[in-house]
Amino acid sequence: MRRPLAIAYDARVIDRLSRIALLAVLLAAAPVELARAASSPFVEELTWTELRDEIASGKTTIIVPIGGTEQNGPHMVLGKHNVRVHALAERIARSLGNALIAPVLGYVPEGGIEPPTAHMRFPGTITVPTDPFERLLESAARSFRLHGFRDIVFIGDHGGYQSALKASAQRLNREWAKSPARAHAITEYYRVAETAYAKLLASRGLRDDEIGTHAGLADTSLALAVDPKLVRVDRMQAKPAIADGVYGDPRRSSAELGQLGVDLIVKETVEAIRKATVPR
Repeated sequence: MRRPLAIAYDARVIDRLSRIALLAVLLAAAPVELARAASSPFVEELTWTELRDEIASGKTTIIVPIGGTEQNGPHMVLGKHNVRVHALAERIARSLGNALIAPVLGYVPEGGIEPPTAHMRFPGTITVPTDPFERLLESAARSFRLHGFRDIVFIGDHGGYQSALKASAQRLNREWAKSPARAHAITEYYRVAETAYAKLLASRGLRDDEIGTHAGLADTSLALAVDPKLVRVDRMQAKPAIADGVYGDPRRSSAELGQLGVDLIVKETVEAIRKATVPR
């Protein structure tokens, strides 16, 4: 009886087969990746036809996340607000189920230039006057309404412009009085971070002078929970000073404490949006 021929695979054959197998895996995964891209809640990650179809399918709420570019002490990056509101907006939109997310607005009122006031005393902070800021919000909202969104939701990660969000929403709603579209300034997003989250931290034995109001323990912990790269942990060790732009003490900050705040902010904001956008 003749024996089967033995096939000898040299290194080149094995390499060629490996490449073919890898290509097959990539081709099989391609539809999944394309589907994932199409289901993104971020408007800037969709094509215009994908966005059109999302709106037609019932996603008629658009969240406009507003951040800010400002000093956050020696231990946190200037874009903290932008990264944080982007991440939390995604969790909020996915919880709502019928919402998409506009690009983050990172140019906001941060104080005066001549003379420099508030955060403008520190390099890297960017400010714009309140009037053009509000007009920008309103123009963006009109754009979204034109394309079929019925509820335009402003959420802001910084306290300095909360009244501007309300003023813009009020003007838009007067303008749209005979339309089903509405603008909403969901100030609960920021208020929860400043009040309920601070109380939660205090209930765990943390002091008010640690929790702080800017770049302190609460602020830094939220940043750690969202993205640890926002924080220079090695610069949290020295006792902070107001002269360094820190109002609080971040030294006992942690991602675990921050996650408590993230969950609370998302929960309360989702509830506030649902209440504000009930069918009229």
